[in-house]
Amino acid sequence: MIPLVKTFIPERKELMPALERELYSGYIATGDTVSLFEQNFGTLIENENFIALNSGSAALHIALCLAGIEPGDEVISTPMTAEPTNTVIAQTGAKIVWADVDPKTGLISPNSIRSKITERTKAIVVVHYAGMVCDMRAINAISQASNIPVIEDDAHALLAQFEGKPIGSNSAFTCFSFQAIKQMTTVDGGGIAVKDPSLVSEAKRLRWFGLDKGVSRLGNDIKRIGYKYAMNNVTAAMGLVQIDHVEGNVGSCILNGRYYDERLLGISGVTTVPYYADTKPSYWLYTMKVDRRDDFIRAMRARGIESSPLHHRSDTHSVFSNSRCDLPGLDEWYSNYVHIPCGWWVGDEEREKIVEAVRAGW
Repeated sequence: MIPLVKTFIPERKELMPALERELYSGYIATGDTVSLFEQNFGTLIENENFIALNSGSAALHIALCLAGIEPGDEVISTPMTAEPTNTVIAQTGAKIVWADVDPKTGLISPNSIRSKITERTKAIVVVHYAGMVCDMRAINAISQASNIPVIEDDAHALLAQFEGKPIGSNSAFTCFSFQAIKQMTTVDGGGIAVKDPSLVSEAKRLRWFGLDKGVSRLGNDIKRIGYKYAMNNVTAAMGLVQIDHVEGNVGSCILNGRYYDERLLGISGVTTVPYYADTKPSYWLYTMKVDRRDDFIRAMRARGIESSPLHHRSDTHSVFSNSRCDLPGLDEWYSNYVHIPCGWWVGDEEREKIVEAVRAGW
């Protein structure tokens, strides 16, 4: 079976010495190795204002804290995402206001965002779902006109691009995940990139109980409650090894995605997804729309290929019941989108098999 997702772990001879150095160094908490990882990952995304954390959820929470989100505020978000994007918003006590999606792409609709803004709106969360990049040109214009910060959830779209640059420095906050099945993993982990360098120190305090690690523990004065969100040196050591491979791995995803973009055109029952101006996807998953999705998934499985819609639309969860509203674009999108394997483990032979399986019908 060709899997839809798969964890990349570097070769033992490369990874294990790096981990052993940290494990037996005498210091495995947040230290110099985390700082080096922050520096190297910041270079990768072309934003030196990067803070490493223990999860992508922690990154989202810190972004919301830095944006000043409080109970009673409203945060516009998309229900077309993995659940943590929105459960973290709920943790702040803010009300989630659903924006609809573009039914052609499944990505948050700028027109819907604009229509949902009220005087209580304090942030806009957008998700670069499955490696596709939102219409940031339009979303930037909305943010600038309304003076409402944008939080980009980039958990699915490492090294995707907007206006020729990696996602990571366009908006006030960009959140990353290094969870097990992402394009780069540290087993678990995440990070936040901020546009304003003056927020880096505050973000670092928030990740460690509100303490300033540049001051002795006895000399600290907590002025704002923080959290236990820091990355540790062992996780960072794995991240440093992964960075050496990430451009190659994501490059393979991109080559496969572009191959599908060309080879799946014109197949009966298949609709490929368009990409917005000035964006380049990184294809964590390959996303398309198909007629009779359940039949498609069964046919692919019978041919040794895993396919799935993968994510449950967030707006139907009971915990978000007070945010429910009509979302016709999402209804249309959710009825027939599907993912097929696109990752680094899909070679020339596998991707040809996948295309031929789709061409064979269902």
